[in-house]
Amino acid sequence: MTNTGKFVCYYRVSTVRQGKSGLGLEAQKHAVTEFLNGGDWSIVGEFTEIESGKRSDRTALGKALAMCRLHGAKLVIAKLDRLSRNAAFLLNLRDSGVDFVCADMPNANKLTVGIMAMVAEDEAERISDRTRKALAAAKRRGVTLGGFRGKVPTAKHRALSAEARQRAASNRASDIGPVIAELQAAGKTSLRDIAAGLNAQGIPTSRGNGAWTAVQVARVLARLSWE
Repeated sequence: MTNTGKFVCYYRVSTVRQGKSGLGLEAQKHAVTEFLNGGDWSIVGEFTEIESGKRSDRTALGKALAMCRLHGAKLVIAKLDRLSRNAAFLLNLRDSGVDFVCADMPNANKLTVGIMAMVAEDEAERISDRTRKALAAAKRRGVTLGGFRGKVPTAKHRALSAEARQRAASNRASDIGPVIAELQAAGKTSLRDIAAGLNAQGIPTSRGNGAWTAVQVARVLARLSWE
């Protein structure tokens, strides 16, 4: 298959650890390069989504689709199989009006992703139904649901809460790690330059408000070095 024309690349990463498993950003870029090898083509834009696979608000995808429409380009996705359980993504892709191709599933088309979306929605509904039934069964057994409900937390509970906060902070740092690595590779090595780069890409801070500062970047880098 010879590829021609304009392409916009879409990647998705969620943690630094994906690079070690071969599913990171560099691996996805390599997959796209190998797929497009040969022919008269050009890449007019690249977009990387940094998020959890459970989220459906895909800002980078929206920008990638808009660029495709602007340039009359085709969207190339490195690994559709990693997104095949996200119904919102698949439906957005199907209804976007943009032609697309997947490096790992070159025969996929709008019909394919439509079927995949229906399967993903059905699976999500089944999981939700099982969860509701399990909670109802637990309640019938007398299990107290919904947190402490006025109870004074014990030292153990406080320790577990602190551990959960630390785990969330580590996960967030891992999500931001690939973006920082890209900025550093582009020559933005100072903490202030990295902060400016994160702000320019519209990446929210750990608390979700305000702008990135050099101090916040230092904290993220320190946490990544602990892992």
